[in-house]
Amino acid sequence: MREPTPTRKAIEAVWRIEAARLIGGLVRLVHDVDRAEDLAQEALVTALERWPEAGIPDNAGAWLMTAARRRAVDEMRRRAMMDQKHVELERSAVSSTTFDEEALDDAVGDDVLRLVLVACHPVLSREARVALTLRLVAGLSTAEIARAFLTSEATMAQRIVRAKRTLSEARVPFEVPTGADLGARIPPALEVVYLIFNEGYAATAGDDWLRPELCEEAMRLGRMLAGLVADDAEVHGLLALMELQASRARARVGPGGEPVLLFEQDRSRWDRLLITRGLAALARAEALAQPLGPYTIQAAIAGCHARARTPQETDWARIVALYDALVELTGSPVVELNRAVAVSMAYGPAEALPLVDELAEEPALRNYHLLPAVRADLLLKLGRRSEAKAELEKAAGLATNTRERDLLLARAAACSSP
Repeated sequence: MREPTPTRKAIEAVWRIEAARLIGGLVRLVHDVDRAEDLAQEALVTALERWPEAGIPDNAGAWLMTAARRRAVDEMRRRAMMDQKHVELERSAVSSTTFDEEALDDAVGDDVLRLVLVACHPVLSREARVALTLRLVAGLSTAEIARAFLTSEATMAQRIVRAKRTLSEARVPFEVPTGADLGARIPPALEVVYLIFNEGYAATAGDDWLRPELCEEAMRLGRMLAGLVADDAEVHGLLALMELQASRARARVGPGGEPVLLFEQDRSRWDRLLITRGLAALARAEALAQPLGPYTIQAAIAGCHARARTPQETDWARIVALYDALVELTGSPVVELNRAVAVSMAYGPAEALPLVDELAEEPALRNYHLLPAVRADLLLKLGRRSEAKAELEKAAGLATNTRERDLLLARAAACSSP
């Protein structure tokens, strides 16, 4: 297989950055998610044909939008000859193509938020909402989303197609809802925004451990939601969580792109501005709600890490207490696994190992690579190196991210060293 050319790589990078805003703007024009995605893809094909010869334009996003809108207008013009109603749509579309680039940049940000809120419409199931948002906003492939859901690519493809068809048949308006409708969309919107952030913070698959553009997009959407519903504690809680986690991004990757775990990170490389912003958002969330919601609790845990100069200075007892509250709220086995890590730091690995062993039969964690990875850490601290090595090899076999798998295998190999 031939390596992609630098131009091809540059075009792919432009696409990853611009796709969601492009689709969001086109949905506002054609009122059809499926057709908007097709138009965006057709604009990409045109770019792949022209840019290698003509060069990548300075405002590549505006170029793609112009190409897609012209195609949409041509379609509307043809339909207008058959249906007078479409004449009105054409007039609206033609007038909207007389934009300048600055105006476009101002408008597209709202389009992505609208796209998230449309994808979170209650007419869709939770699985459909998440899958569609990851596809349209995060730009994940069907295969990547299928891996995240632990299902087949064919099943996920059908789920996404059905979701788009359901939105079309329900004639869901492409607009930011208000009142109770907006309130109903916020929780699923927060869920998908955090999924986008997590995919950027620890990529499910591929050769890169981080995808910073996804983290930045999720934080941008979180800030917009915080402006839209300023009195919602959990919106500020999620924003705080994302800002505090993102503050560690520079320290999470080594010079060769390898992951650097929390306890081994150079904390002088943590972003103090993001920490300040995150702690301020956390304070707003805590002031707005008692008891705290799940995002605010997670942000409070991240705040404990952010305030500590070293892992040893971390208030692990408080983190265990926060995880207790989070387990009570969510019942999530993943949260229970994270709590076990905090217990090991606060009270020792011997206290934590039985907690991890209790999770071994949990169906949701059967293929979760961090379960054997955490168990390996505890076994290493207890001096049981051969058992730890087997657990790390098991974790590597389950990991789908190349960087993470390499790290786990290196740690397994180190278990054999004297």
